[in-house]
Amino acid sequence: MLSFLPAPIRGGIAVIALTLNIIFWCIPLLVIAFFKLIIPIAAWREASTKILIWIAENWIDVNRATYALLNKDEWDVQGVENVADLSQEEWYLVISNHQSWDDILVLQSIFNRRIPFLKFFIKKNLIYVPIIGLAWWALDFPFIERYSREYLAKHPEKKGKDLETTRQACEKFQTTPISVVNFLEGGRFTQAKHERQQSPYKHLLRPKAGGIALVLNLMHGRIRTLLNVTIVYPDGVPSFWQYLSGQTGCIVVRIEKSDIPPHYAAGDYINDPEFKAEFQAWVNQLWEQKNALIDNLLVETSSKRAAP
Repeated sequence: MLSFLPAPIRGGIAVIALTLNIIFWCIPLLVIAFFKLIIPIAAWREASTKILIWIAENWIDVNRATYALLNKDEWDVQGVENVADLSQEEWYLVISNHQSWDDILVLQSIFNRRIPFLKFFIKKNLIYVPIIGLAWWALDFPFIERYSREYLAKHPEKKGKDLETTRQACEKFQTTPISVVNFLEGGRFTQAKHERQQSPYKHLLRPKAGGIALVLNLMHGRIRTLLNVTIVYPDGVPSFWQYLSGQTGCIVVRIEKSDIPPHYAAGDYINDPEFKAEFQAWVNQLWEQKNALIDNLLVETSSKRAAP
């Protein structure tokens, strides 16, 4: 409705609206989280978790409505058109390529209230982001401290800390269905990273399989369904400001739903070389298919625009 406004004005309105939305929902979110922390009653903690998720889902709904009001970017989403294809009563593993912070907003817009609330593994230093960091903490997002090989060589006592953090997070995920999101590339795609890795995939960094193998194992078979998401920005990867101000252009998303082989939940990725090789081969195949899909989507979009 307000897409006729100049982009800078739309972006400014979006920033103000999103800031007010954060403040509005974070106040009750943090209050409930505080009482969840200090009241050691299992029934209360389970109920408060559901309340916190309800607050977060409303927060996302308002963000999505704000974006729709201000912008007219074209969305092309295919893969799970039928609502019955998804359920909020099932645990999911969601994987995606990663190019921008906007990917998170895209995933939230598509999946909010269609599957259980999305949970990301977040770098530990992001807990210090004003307000948002505390909100992530309140929603039980796991904070991971990533160490380089050089750092671990000097501080061997830090080895295994991420494993313990992941184990603790997965214990919390046992009782309430959730959707674990993992960007297998380990960070946002850049050409510099691509060249440094000598990635065999034209549009992707090399995938890291260990994280999802560990999550599947620690969830003891609860996660049985994979949602493989491919996000393409044919007009170029947008900045966060471009996304807010409606300068993203076309957003193309393809979702493939598939069953996760049951024995992957019982495999030992760390200590079993044969299982590790098999699991890595499965992930590499997913990545080869994703890379080819991105190629096809870019060609398809270009052809549609060139057609008279």
